[in-house]
Amino acid sequence: MPVDQVGIRATPRLDLGAALEEYVQNAGDFIGTRLFPIFKTPQKAANFSAITRESLTQTPDTKRAPNGKYNRGSIGAKDVGYSCEENGFEMPLDDGERKNYAKDFDAELAVSKAAMNIVLRGQESRIAAAAINTSVFTGAALLTDVSGTNPWSDPTKDIIKTIRDGKAKIRTNCGMLPNMLLMSYTNLNLCLGNNGIKDAIKYTARPTEAEIINALKDLFGVQNILIGNAIKNSAKEGQVFSGADIWSSTYALLAISAQDGQDPTQPSLGRTFLWANDSPENVMVEQYRDESIRSDVFRSRQHTDELLLDKYFGHLLKVV
Repeated sequence: MPVDQVGIRATPRLDLGAALEEYVQNAGDFIGTRLFPIFKTPQKAANFSAITRESLTQTPDTKRAPNGKYNRGSIGAKDVGYSCEENGFEMPLDDGERKNYAKDFDAELAVSKAAMNIVLRGQESRIAAAAINTSVFTGAALLTDVSGTNPWSDPTKDIIKTIRDGKAKIRTNCGMLPNMLLMSYTNLNLCLGNNGIKDAIKYTARPTEAEIINALKDLFGVQNILIGNAIKNSAKEGQVFSGADIWSSTYALLAISAQDGQDPTQPSLGRTFLWANDSPENVMVEQYRDESIRSDVFRSRQHTDELLLDKYFGHLLKVV
């Protein structure tokens, strides 16, 4: 078990971890690990055999002559190196604060939630930087720029065609259609204000946001739509808060993402490698005592590497 700076062993708080995991799932702000699904590994650093587009689309000769042998092949995969790094954050809960807050809320849960949010926000930012990378997604096969001719900010433009054209690019690149569309909350609102989309979904029985997103899945022909809600403070420490989207509204992303993170045979744009021997869950919650400040310290930490594995399983759309 980890040891803190004064030599007291930290105790895993599985009860808090379970409560916070449920909170994260319900909040829905952090979508990165749905795009880059978690792959738990017993090794901190190793190679991962990623399925390639070549293996998915090969067409060898399958004819067999009488008394002849069948042609043979192998599963095509490329080795991708990963190296998990630790990220974490601590928050102390003073004994006096614990007593003061006891009548109002669960102070342990509140402090742990705040620490976990910081760790998850960092992970979300790393995945967003890897996925929305214009240095990787270059050329017409990987990037479509409609910001000048068909911008989503113009309600008269054809958003549906933009997405369908992007899907066709992925199909040409790897022989599969994307199962995910990722966009920012800002771009979701642009979709909901689009004339063509409003006309197509105007007969939705219950026009709640959840039902509208389900209607958009059918309209765009994707299994999942991920909405990037997470906000970060872009101001430097000590300066006035300046909120900014982690997922840029300039771009939307179509992607193939593994539905089972532990199945290495499923193609995926990226994966989150989790060193499970050190952090069995994406974020571990631990507690130790620091008597020098009369506080219990609550720590959230993880040991991960978030990697884009194959750019041809994605297509970037520059939409505004």
